Amino acid sequence: MTTENFVHEINVTWGDCDPAQIAYTARLPYFALDAINAWWEAHFDGDGWFQLQIDRNIGTPFVNLSMDFRSPVTPRHKLMCETYPTRLGNKSITFGMKARQNGVLCFEGSFTCVFTIADVFKSQSAPEELARVIKPLVRVDLA
Repeated sequence: MTTENFVHEINVTWGDCDPAQIAYTARLPYFALDAINAWWEAHFDGDGWFQLQIDRNIGTPFVNLSMDFRSPVTPRHKLMCETYPTRLGNKSITFGMKARQNGVLCFEGSFTCVFTIADVFKSQSAPEELARVIKPLVRVDLA
């Protein structure tokens, strides 16, 4: 676990792009979700969504995704996705993200998941073993 900013690097490739030579719009949420999964892995001993669901019986389905596009994403530079929790509710977690290429903000967003008991798809409070790690990392996204 680290208290430093977490940044996940995405290698944008030709196959991610449309005829306009920029990333397909649908790839941007995919990149964001990949970065959030990497955040889980980095903070929970390699356990991402798959391990949370299968090994810990903790589901985290999304209830809200909100993204603002600022500049096109291209294969020219790595996409650096700064990812962080902005809120830990009783039964949910919200992640903020700022994705940049070559220092230019390409998109930013907010992504909210609820905690469930995975095998019965029933909501639950934030599991204590997760909350202990998440709480000190929550930051207010001001800029």
